[in-house]
Amino acid sequence: MAYKGKYYPTFPHKYKGDPTNIIFRSLWERKFMVYCDNNANVLEWNSEEIIIPYTFEGKRRRYFPDFYMKLRESTGTIQKYLVEVKPLKQCHPPKKPKRQTPGYIRECYTYATNQTKWKRAREWCADRQWQFKVITEKELGISYGKKKS
Repeated sequence: MAYKGKYYPTFPHKYKGDPTNIIFRSLWERKFMVYCDNNANVLEWNSEEIIIPYTFEGKRRRYFPDFYMKLRESTGTIQKYLVEVKPLKQCHPPKKPKRQTPGYIRECYTYATNQTKWKRAREWCADRQWQFKVITEKELGISYGKKKS
């Protein structure tokens, strides 16, 4: 998933920010950018343009959610979203191994950091009547595992 690059929108007028400087940090993020750009119900969007302050381990930090999206719902209502694109495994506490490995400790730290950021993002969105969503490979239709033969 560690793939970076620049995204050039087909519909730059929908992008709220600098449409010449859109960076994706994974192919999953790029897939979501294509969705936002090409879906007629996505009225506007941007990537990492919103900053949400939060506190973790007693330190003030800044969270840049992956995406903002203004969407016309199937009911016709307009809803604003903040969207985070993450692997499903980072959305659940890591399984405790028989001994604490550095990898397990890192996974625990990542999980705790994400939970703190997402809790703050939900509060931030609630204050604005927006929605916060975490999108994983499941929602993006990406599968792992055995290659089809």
